[in-house]
Amino acid sequence: MKKAISLLLASLLLLAACAGVQAEGKAMLYQSNFTAGTDGWVARSMGTAAVEPVEVNALKVTGRQSDWNSAGRDFDLIPGVEYALSVQVRQDDVDSADFMISVAHSRGGVESYENLAFGTAEKGKWTLVSGAYTPDAYDNYILYVETTGAPTLDFVMRFFRIDAPQGTAEAANHPDLEIPMTTTENGEIPSLKETYASYFDFGTCVPGMQARNAEAMAFNLTQFSILTPENELKPDSVLDVAASKRLAAQDETAAAVHFDAAKPLLDFCKKNGVKMHGHVLVWHSQTPEAFFHEGYDAGKPFVTREVMLARLENYISGVFAYMQENYPGVIVSWDVVNEAVDDGTGKLRKSNWLNVVGDDFVNRAFELARKYAPEGTLLYYNDYNTAILGKQNGIVKLLESLMADGTVDGYGFQMHHEISFPSMQAIEACVRRIAALGLRLRVSELDIGIPSTSEADLAKQAKMYAEIMKLMKSVSSQTDAVQVWGVTDNYSWRSDKHPLLFNADRSPKPAFLAVIRPEAVQ
Repeated sequence: MKKAISLLLASLLLLAACAGVQAEGKAMLYQSNFTAGTDGWVARSMGTAAVEPVEVNALKVTGRQSDWNSAGRDFDLIPGVEYALSVQVRQDDVDSADFMISVAHSRGGVESYENLAFGTAEKGKWTLVSGAYTPDAYDNYILYVETTGAPTLDFVMRFFRIDAPQGTAEAANHPDLEIPMTTTENGEIPSLKETYASYFDFGTCVPGMQARNAEAMAFNLTQFSILTPENELKPDSVLDVAASKRLAAQDETAAAVHFDAAKPLLDFCKKNGVKMHGHVLVWHSQTPEAFFHEGYDAGKPFVTREVMLARLENYISGVFAYMQENYPGVIVSWDVVNEAVDDGTGKLRKSNWLNVVGDDFVNRAFELARKYAPEGTLLYYNDYNTAILGKQNGIVKLLESLMADGTVDGYGFQMHHEISFPSMQAIEACVRRIAALGLRLRVSELDIGIPSTSEADLAKQAKMYAEIMKLMKSVSSQTDAVQVWGVTDNYSWRSDKHPLLFNADRSPKPAFLAVIRPEAVQ
C-alpha cells in the first residue's frame, strides 16, 4: 500500500508541475488562511486598530478611526506583471459600505498610494471586491483593505487572493503555490478543504456509524469543511412517532421531534467548528406513514390539509428551535424539500405530501422554513437528474415559483452520475441554466460510478470529476459547497460502482488527485 501511495503522490506532483503549462489564464499566487493566526496581516493605523482571526478563514478589523485604518500585508510583487486581486468583505452595522483594495508602495523612502479595486457591501452579506494591478518599480508593496466614508466601521475579510500569469517566475516558485497537505494514517496527502478554501466549502456526507468512529472522523476533519448526516436528519430519524401519537390525543396538529441519531455528528461539528448542511426537512421518502394520518395511526384516514400544514409547521419549528438552543450556528444551510419533481413528467411526483396538502406543499414548506430558520441560514431545494431536460424544465418552473415567493436561496445538484451518462455538455448546460436564475448553488451529492476498477475506468472517472470541478470553479461566486456523497468506496450507497475519491483504506484514488488539480487533467 505504501508503494501505491507513493506512486499516487508522484502522479500528483507531476500533475501539479504540468498544471502551470496546461492550464490557461492565471495561477494562484496567494490566498489568505487565518485558521492558525493572522497570516502576516497587521493593523494599519496610528495604534487604535486591531486584527483578529474569527469564524473560519476570516480576519476581523476593529478599533478603526480613519478609512485607511485597515488590515495590510507585505507582498513581493514583480513590476510590469498584471496581478488579479480579490477579497470577500462583510460588515454588520450599516445598510451598505464602500470598500477598496489599495496599495501603499515606497521608493527611496517616499510612500505613495493607489486604489485598485472597489465594491459595496450590504449589511450582513459577504461581498466580493476584485480588480487588477500592474505595479511600477517600487522598493516594497503593502496591499490592504480599507473603506470609503466609513472610518469607524468594523468589518470582516476572508479569501484575499492574488493570481499571477502562468509561467511568471514568481507564480512558478512562490511557496504559497504548494499544494496544501495534511497528515493521515496513509502519510501526507493533499487537503480537499484547503485546496478549495478560496472557492467554496468541500464536504461529504457522514453515516451514523462513522460519526461514532474517532479514526474516521479525524480523517474527515483533515479533508472536509462541511458535513451532512447521510440519514440522521431525515424525517424518519427525527419525527418521534410515539410521542406525537400521545400528543395527538389532545392536539392532532402536534409533532414531536428527537435527535438521538444525529447527536454524535452534531456534537463533533460543534466541538471542532465544522459546518453542517441539514438534509432534509420534507421528502416523500423516509418519512413515517403515520405522519399523514389521524392520531398518527397509519390504519386511520388521512388528516385534512389544514391539520397536515399545522403538523408541518410544528415539525419545522421544533427542528429549528432545538438546533438554535443546542447547536447554534452549526447548521448553516438546509435542504427544505428533496426530490419533489417527477422524472417522467417534470410535474410534482405523486406522494402523500401532494395527496394530503396539495400542489403547493413545496411552497408552504419553504414559507415555514423561512419563518423559523435563524437569520443567515440558506434554504435549498434539492433534486437529482437535473441534466435530463424534461425534469430540468419542471425543476426550473418550481424554482421560479419559490423565487417569486422570496423563500428559496439556492439549488442543490445531486450528481449521482456514471462515466457514460449524462454527458458533460448536459451537466454544464443544466448548471449554467440554474446559475442564470441568480440562485446560490451547491453540488449536494456527488459520486461517479464506474463498471470496474481497471486503469481505464479509473482514468475516465478521474476525468469526469475534474470536468465537474472545473465547471463549479467557473461559477464559484455563486457556489456554497461541493459535497461528495461519502468518503470511501466500501461505505458508499453505490459501493458496487466504486464511485468515490478514496479506497477502503482511505488511500487516494486517481479521482482524488483529479479533484485536487482538475486543470491538469486533459
